[in-house]
Parts: sequence; C-alpha cells; structure tokens
Amino acid sequence: MTLRPLHHRLGERVEDIPFTASDGTRLGLTRVVPDGGAGERPAVLVLHGLTASADMFTLPETRNLVDVLLDAGYEPWLLDWRGSCRLPYNEGRVRYSFDDVALYDIPEAVALIRERIGGRQLLCVAHCIGALCLSMSLAAGLVTGLDGIVAQGVFLTPKLSWKTRARLHFGGELLRSRLVNIPTDFKKVGLWSKHSLIFAEVSIGAECKDPTCQILHNDSWGVGGSLFEHDNLDTRTHDRLADLYGTVPMWILPHLRSVELAHTMLRFNDNDGRYDALPKNALDNAGKIEAPLMLLSGSDNRFWFDSNKICHEILTARYPQLDVRYVEVPGYGHLDTFIGRNAALDVFGPIVDFLDECRTVKAGR
Repeated sequence: MTLRPLHHRLGERVEDIPFTASDGTRLGLTRVVPDGGAGERPAVLVLHGLTASADMFTLPETRNLVDVLLDAGYEPWLLDWRGSCRLPYNEGRVRYSFDDVALYDIPEAVALIRERIGGRQLLCVAHCIGALCLSMSLAAGLVTGLDGIVAQGVFLTPKLSWKTRARLHFGGELLRSRLVNIPTDFKKVGLWSKHSLIFAEVSIGAECKDPTCQILHNDSWGVGGSLFEHDNLDTRTHDRLADLYGTVPMWILPHLRSVELAHTMLRFNDNDGRYDALPKNALDNAGKIEAPLMLLSGSDNRFWFDSNKICHEILTARYPQLDVRYVEVPGYGHLDTFIGRNAALDVFGPIVDFLDECRTVKAGR
C-alpha cells in the first residue's frame, strides 16, 4: 500500500517514516525536519480529522500550521491515522472503529516518536475526530507524558444540533443500508451514480456552485451541518477541497451515533477482548489526563457547535485538578480554523502561545 503524496512546499525537509500498527494496518507518519536539525526543539504530534489528512496542515498556498510551528521552534510530526484520505481504507470495505485509532494508531505513533526524539518534550495538536480518539487514548492511560494538548472542535463531549442529530441517527441508518461510503468528489462519482441524489440534496440553497463545497459547507454529507465559513478560505484552497477531504465510510456511523447520543466518548467494541484496555466511558477516566489542555473552537462552528465549551465546563467541575482552558476564535467555523487563509494570524497564534507556555513550565521544573 502506497500513501498518496503529501502536498507541501517544504522541499527535502519532509521525512516519511514507515509505520505499521500492531494490528497490521499500514499508516502514515511524517516528520518535518527544521532547518539546521531538531536540536533541543520540542516535538509536536499533529492529528487530523476523519476523511482529512496531514495535507490540511501543510497547505502550500497559505501560511500553514507546520510553517508556524517550525518558525516558533518546534518539530512537527504528522500522523495519517486510518481515517486519512491519503490511505485507501475509507473507500473500501475495510472496517475499523474509533477504538482502533485510540488503541493502536495514536499510542503507537507516540511510542515511535518518543524513540526518535529521546528526552525532548512532546506536545500534541489534535483536530475533530483525531482529538476525540486522543481523548480515549488518554483516558485509557495509553498515552502519557505529553507536555501540552490542543484539541480543536471536539474532545470528550461531542454535541450536534437537533437537526444534525436527527439526520445522523435516522437518515444515516437508511444510507448505511444502501451505501458503503459517501464521496466528496463529484467528478469521481458521475451523474448516474447512486451517490448523485446526495449531491443533489446538498446543493439545495447553496450559494457556491462547486459540488464538493456544497457537500462540505452547505450540508455536510447530508446531515445538516456546515464544516467551514466559506469566506475564510483562500480560493486555491477552496478549489482543491476534494483533495483535502475524502470519502466518509458508512460503517463508522454506529460508533459516531453512540458517542453523540451519550455526549461522551465511548468504547464501541464491548465483546472483543482486544479493546478491554479502553474504558467504556472516557469521560469517567478523564482524571488520568496529566497534560495541560486547551480546548479550541471557532465561534461559528456549525457542526460540533459548543462541544468544547461544554467539555470545559464539565471537566472543570468534575476534575478541578486538571489544567484546562477554553479558547474561542471569533468568526471561524470548524475546518477553517486550520485551512483558513488567515488562520496563521487568528488561530495559530493562540495555539503557539499555549504550547510556549507548556514548554516554559516544563523547562522551569
């Protein structure tokens, strides 16, 4: 299995590291080598969301997250976990749940990075489902010793609007019985595909004529949400959304529905002993989280809404010993917090400030 090439303008500084999880799943791990070498720089593991990939952090057309981390004195490590569109799993019939990401992908990537960086600090910036799965890894005690965590969009307490919930729980089950996945690129689907009705539905009332934009922005995969603020995107980023966000596998929906109904991250595989290392309810084990935590969200997130604000309120009430804060970025939605044309100014600044604070605290101990 060959990973689809990463889009970037980093030249020879990109190091692709062979990485296969212990269950045999081939994943992607990329180290971005700073000019002059890593030295004593802290490392930052960056996690994408479902159907996305490390591409969303290396946008060549804008000043991206990797650029900012490098300039701020960090060494970025990008994990393409099994939900990445650079990998083939979402487009086929390979089944996985978020349990697999929490049990295998993230902990084993952290272990491999630690082997490479030695005693240097390791921090993490996680987005969407990547952050949700990280919360389970942390609650299980499978990932420890991180020096700071940024979780964007959602973390332990997923919450959707009533409209999106209804479509996800009822319409999602109907679609799952008929489709293996939902693509985002209409050019690969064709007019006479069984997916064409979904593209027709998401186009209703859309101001943008691009079908991929419609399925992401106007009515995210037909469930009634919106994944970004349209005006925040650079035209060049907008025109390659189909490369940045891929197919949604329908068989992942039962796990997503269960965690959304409970408003907490749950283990899905209760009858398979391989997953006994994961707690049934991650929120009940959140006291195991040792690292300072920044919960980040766009003020206009119309997919996960105020999930992270709620998470902050719950964690501070239930676990007052945790170092947790909530930061809201005005005028941003969900994906545009990382792919927006001005994200380097509006979003990455607070992220780096938080990482710097964690770095300073650790150095002062």
